[in-house]
Amino acid sequence: MSARTTGAPRADLVADTALALLAERGMRGLTHRAVDEAAELPQGSTSNVARTRLALLELAVRRLAERETRVLAPEEMPDLEDELGALVDGLALAAHRSLTRNRDLTLARYELALEATRRPELRRYFDAAGARFRDQLAALLTALGSPDPARHMLSLVAWLDGLMFSCVAGTFTAEVPPLDEVRAGLRELLDGMLGG
Repeated sequence: MSARTTGAPRADLVADTALALLAERGMRGLTHRAVDEAAELPQGSTSNVARTRLALLELAVRRLAERETRVLAPEEMPDLEDELGALVDGLALAAHRSLTRNRDLTLARYELALEATRRPELRRYFDAAGARFRDQLAALLTALGSPDPARHMLSLVAWLDGLMFSCVAGTFTAEVPPLDEVRAGLRELLDGMLGG
């Protein structure tokens, strides 16, 4: 497995390789030496970028946040007249991409989330990365008229995370729902929250 890309900054290459290793081998398979080998870098290169294991994990969390921001961005704006429909469509596309072509990135996120439960210093980076998405979602729910945006945002994130975990690491790994089913589930949830 080579994650080497031409022209990418060394830190990005190390972080991308770390994410790929997390998805492929889990937390125990992530070492400085493994990153060097997988990225086809000279031995010790990863240590020069991230001296400690914590520094390597922090680098991976930051890169994960950058890459997931691109996954969450719509490829094209949906042609919908209502704002709720646009939100549903955008979230459905992002969730479906996380379940299909970005599945490895989602797996790496769950590995890092579990590790953050054991490392308070990593938890800060992980939570800060997620806060940007949660804040944007709460603002959108407020604009759509939610009477309790914080509670609704938590329910929506929990629904999305539950779907992604079930289909990437849980009991539905062989049954990724099609995009239209993800969209229908989100519409039902948001209609219930916002009163249809």
